[in-house]
Amino acid sequence: MLLDTLGETEARGVLFQCCGSHRWVEQMLARRPFGSDERLLTSVDEVWWGLEREDWLEAFAHHPRIGERLQPDQATGQGARWASEEQAGAAVADSATIEALVEYNAAYERRFGHVFLICATGLRAAAMLETLRARLENPADMELRIAAGEQAKITRLRLQKLEPV
Repeated sequence: MLLDTLGETEARGVLFQCCGSHRWVEQMLARRPFGSDERLLTSVDEVWWGLEREDWLEAFAHHPRIGERLQPDQATGQGARWASEEQAGAAVADSATIEALVEYNAAYERRFGHVFLICATGLRAAAMLETLRARLENPADMELRIAAGEQAKITRLRLQKLEPV
């Protein structure tokens, strides 16, 4: 298992690319060695759902907005490459859909105070936009939990790219 074989500094960097919460990374490091895929995935969920709101917001802040083109200084590192792959459906959207994503992303951030988060892998831009519009109607506490669930899905997918889980 890759995460068990890496030195602490390397493992910290890899985990941070999977989830941008420092507390999540440190708590995951403390659970090494994992020894099995099952223990790794159990740890992912236990640690994530045991964190505080601020930790979730820190992780959310490491994601680009859906449909946003990364600036050259943001487009480096494995996390940025994964985000680009995950949002591939938005990259091929027509200009009207991109404009709507920009507009609704801004409304979402004004309402909830954090970036709209969705596990976008395999989704078309229109589906992302439809979900974004619908989630704008959620109460803030419910939306925070939904976004946290989306982050958990993203983290698991990214770990699966590292480990054959």
